[in-house]
Amino acid sequence: MKIAAVSKNQHLLEELRRILILEMGVFEVSITTGTILQAEAVADQNRSDILIIEATCDNLAELARLEHISLRHPAMAIILLCPVQSPEFLIEAMRVGVREVISLPLSKPALMEAVARVQQRAAVVKPLQKGTVLAFIGCKGGSGATFLATNLGYILAAAKSKKVALLDLNLQFGDASLFVSDNIPANTLADVAGSNASRLDAYFLASAMVQILPNFGVLAAPEDPSRATEVKPETIEVLLNLAKTHYDFVILDVGRSLNAISVKALDHADLIFTVIQQTLPFIRDANHELHSLQSLGYAKDKVRLIVNRCEEVGDIRLEDVERTLGVKVFKTIPNSYLAVSASVNQGVPMMRISPHDPVTKALQGIAQELVGEESVKRNGWLHNLLHAA
Repeated sequence: MKIAAVSKNQHLLEELRRILILEMGVFEVSITTGTILQAEAVADQNRSDILIIEATCDNLAELARLEHISLRHPAMAIILLCPVQSPEFLIEAMRVGVREVISLPLSKPALMEAVARVQQRAAVVKPLQKGTVLAFIGCKGGSGATFLATNLGYILAAAKSKKVALLDLNLQFGDASLFVSDNIPANTLADVAGSNASRLDAYFLASAMVQILPNFGVLAAPEDPSRATEVKPETIEVLLNLAKTHYDFVILDVGRSLNAISVKALDHADLIFTVIQQTLPFIRDANHELHSLQSLGYAKDKVRLIVNRCEEVGDIRLEDVERTLGVKVFKTIPNSYLAVSASVNQGVPMMRISPHDPVTKALQGIAQELVGEESVKRNGWLHNLLHAA
């Protein structure tokens, strides 16, 4: 159990630390002199199980700050220390995510009981689920990686009722939102992970997305390629950690470039889908890409090869692809040029425009395998998928 405490009163902080360490046996206790404003920074930096905050408990601004902390760190229990308590404030405090409220001056039994209740709840409440991160890389322009990423996201949301976020990390040429929507993005990745990164929370992220379905949003790449420089690897890390907490699936359209941004994203990926077609230029570039991914330390079991526009009859067979690249093909997507072209040109997902098309069926199969049964997920479905033959 890791506990952080924030108060303007140094004597109170020392008393809290003494009780928690000596009386309750908590090994990790950090104290910070400050107000609820400093508590936000402490929550971000310490990642504690419990955050104890002294507040005045008499104004709405404090409630807004508490709600911000709670939304940003839903697994962290907030205990509030209040000199005065009104029933109205207590109700609102609980509504914004405060778990316990203790009256001041501090009572040792009250503190110990509050911490014990939080510990008991943590023992029986299901741990916070972390979303699954899927990265799509096209080894060559025109591979269809963006089409597959966006349409798989739509199917996971529409057919499997999963909460899905797609992040377009192709910072210079990204157009993922156009594959599933004709809405012009009001905000982009540069607005979220650029100069406004300090504002980043679940509400800000959701509001910046193009909402395709109530449970499927796309965070568009910057419209102006020059804004790509505003996005930093460290803010991508914060963004992905936040997205994993609030979405069942986080899909990354990485583009073709391996740079500091894309590598940071791939570090978070549970699976990396490399998308190719059955032509010699694609296979040559795929060979370079697979070697690059291996040199970056990504295990072979993490990288999955998808052959798009697959033809059963042709100069290059699947066996030739596997033999040349030294990896097994994970999935194939059939060639259905007219239906896919209609989907892309209209900005309408395949599942809506051609629900019975072989491409739609293939994507539904991938979605089903990713989702699996709930019992399988609880017992390590991803481990089984990663180690499937």
